[in-house]
Amino acid sequence: MADRITQSSIIPDFQQALIPFADPQRALGMRAYMKDRFDYLGIAAPVRRQAVMPLIRALTPSTVAQLFEMADQLWSLPEREYQYVAIDLLAKYIPVLTAATLANTIAQLLTLAQSKSWWDTVDGLAGITGDVLRAHLTPDRRVQALMDTAIQHPDFWVRRIALLHQLGWREATDVDRLSRYALLCAEEKEFFIRKAIGWALRDYAWHDPDFIRQFLQAHQEQLSGLSVRETSKNLHKL
Repeated sequence: MADRITQSSIIPDFQQALIPFADPQRALGMRAYMKDRFDYLGIAAPVRRQAVMPLIRALTPSTVAQLFEMADQLWSLPEREYQYVAIDLLAKYIPVLTAATLANTIAQLLTLAQSKSWWDTVDGLAGITGDVLRAHLTPDRRVQALMDTAIQHPDFWVRRIALLHQLGWREATDVDRLSRYALLCAEEKEFFIRKAIGWALRDYAWHDPDFIRQFLQAHQEQLSGLSVRETSKNLHKL
């Protein structure tokens, strides 16, 4: 393998790395688990990552546009593993981006989330979005205004990213946004939104369980039963 992979060769190189590990029987189970929405090669995550990591390290995207062009190439392939590889690629290189490219980076992440959308890729992109925003937080939290737009986006997968982008932030969490976003989406019927509300609140409970208890007491009637159950899962331990 060459020290560097050219942009034009990215698809065949990644196909050559993964196809030898394809397992058609496992692929059937993976497809069924995802409700037959996507094709799979049938490769377990640890095997996939080990196979492609040398290729990811050999890539040298120098701009945001080039990075997303590479991700788009992988996203265009039918088997789901290639979308997972794209997420790993983005996760590796996006942290080196500067604040000057932040708005464009977030916009492109949200655009990618609207293609071949399901919880697996959307939640991966939510994690990357959160990492990028947290890396560029300012005292006035101006960068999080990008999520104020996302929480009102017509695509519920984008709204899910806005709800989940602060996962793991703990003391850095903007509690006002956490609360506001949960209430903005509280009346939605979409399962993945209701689940995300509960997940976001439950995650913050590990840092401040008393706040979450008070939030539930004040807003339980506004939240769906699913959101309340998800939020409450670990409260008895805290």
